[in-house]
Amino acid sequence: MKKLQGVRLCRKSLEMWLFTLSRGCHSKSVRVAEYLVMTLSITHLGSGSSGNATLLTTDEAKILIDCGFSGRQLEKRLAMLEISPKELDAILISHHHIDHSRGAAIIQKRWGTPVQANFETCAKLGMDPVNECKIFEPLNRIEFGSDLSILPISVNHDGADNVGFIASHAGERAAIVTDLGSWNDELARHISECVHISIESNYDTKKLWNGPYPERLKQRIAGRGGHLSNRQTAELLSTATGKHTRSIVLCHLSEQNNAPHIAESEVLLEIDELFDGDISISKRDGPEFSHYLGQAEPEKLARI
Repeated sequence: MKKLQGVRLCRKSLEMWLFTLSRGCHSKSVRVAEYLVMTLSITHLGSGSSGNATLLTTDEAKILIDCGFSGRQLEKRLAMLEISPKELDAILISHHHIDHSRGAAIIQKRWGTPVQANFETCAKLGMDPVNECKIFEPLNRIEFGSDLSILPISVNHDGADNVGFIASHAGERAAIVTDLGSWNDELARHISECVHISIESNYDTKKLWNGPYPERLKQRIAGRGGHLSNRQTAELLSTATGKHTRSIVLCHLSEQNNAPHIAESEVLLEIDELFDGDISISKRDGPEFSHYLGQAEPEKLARI
């Protein structure tokens, strides 16, 4: 991702612009109107039971969705994007489970980053809802500058008042939804309006039931308040995905009960005729790539 005079550029747009200049076309209107793309980037800093965090970036805002890593880990992962934790405008917490909230309080204290969550999440994190945590309500839009708004939407997850998030930028939307054991028509409707979808695909049914977990834990994972299986995710995406969908990221894969090739294969088997964009897997040791609205293929990140 390059930057020129305050305007963010997708790499492909930059290459097209340079190619145009090399062919002798110097029209300012062509350069600006056709090839410069101001956009929202979505970068998963890591995803899984050991920690989850997703960075949303526009020209005016840097928002972290969840913070399941320690302060040191978050600082290290953001450094790969040449971003300091001090630059974060807010941390939005989906629910209180430690793999989504581990570093929120310490990052707030260390770098002064505002934390936002619903009331139950705030209370379970032991944070003061007046001085330490700003409360949001489901379906109440949160504005960040003039170019990013985020809508929390309720999802079903045991022991937590969990939410997913729909981010809107320049007329396009992206969904970030993890930790849910079932889905409904309302969630499908929200996701169907998105050009980018980051969605949980936690376990393969056969691997879960044939695996070493205790029976009670297996039932909790597979229950309505547990996690989405590859099959459930595929069914949701078959309902919500269309030709307008440019990119999908499968998140929160179980290390014990899933594998990237299994999750991707099961999803593609269901949506192959509906979807011709890019599908990626978010792993624990991120960040590995960034997606940009308006660009199907992700940009790979150099490892430092």
